[in-house]
Amino acid sequence: MTLAHDLLTDAFGRVHDDLPTVVSGLTRDQLRWRPDDDANPVGWLVWHLTRVQDDHLAGVGQVEQAWTGLGYADRFGLPYPVEAHGYGHSSEDVAAFDVAGPDLLVDYHDAVHGLTLRVLDGLDDPAYERIVDARWDPPVTAAVRLVSVVNDITQHLGQAAYLRGLLERRG
Repeated sequence: MTLAHDLLTDAFGRVHDDLPTVVSGLTRDQLRWRPDDDANPVGWLVWHLTRVQDDHLAGVGQVEQAWTGLGYADRFGLPYPVEAHGYGHSSEDVAAFDVAGPDLLVDYHDAVHGLTLRVLDGLDDPAYERIVDARWDPPVTAAVRLVSVVNDITQHLGQAAYLRGLLERRG
C-alpha cells in the first residue's frame, strides 16, 4: 500500500473510532436539540458527515452508495430526496431531521467506513490523479476530493462533539 493509502485510512479511521462516543446514550430529543433555531443538531451533523463521506467515496470508487445500496435511505425514512446529503439544507430541512436513536447513525457510519476502506484499498498512485469532478476549475482529482472529505467530516464531528458537551452541561 502507499503512504497516501495509510494516511487516509488513519484519518477516516479516527473519525470512525470517535463517532460512536459522540452519539452514544443520546435520546431522540437530544439528537434533535438545537441551541438556537438555525443551528444544526448532533444527529443531523452525524448523518450529514456520513452522507457526504458515502456520496463522495462512492464517487471516487465508482461504486454504489451504502445509503441506497444497503437500504439506509429507507431505514432512516427522512423527508428528503434520496440523493440529499445536507448541502444546501435550509433551517426547516434540518428541523425535519429525526432518528429514533444513535444506533442507526452508528450502523450507517460503520457501513460507510467499510465502503471507504474498500475504495481506498482499490486505489493505486495513478488513481489519485484521476479527475472525479470536472465542474471546478481546476478539476477535482480523487486525491483532492479525499482530503476535502476528511476535512469536512472531521470538522462536523468536532461540531457534534461540542454540541454534546453543551447538552451535558445543560443537565
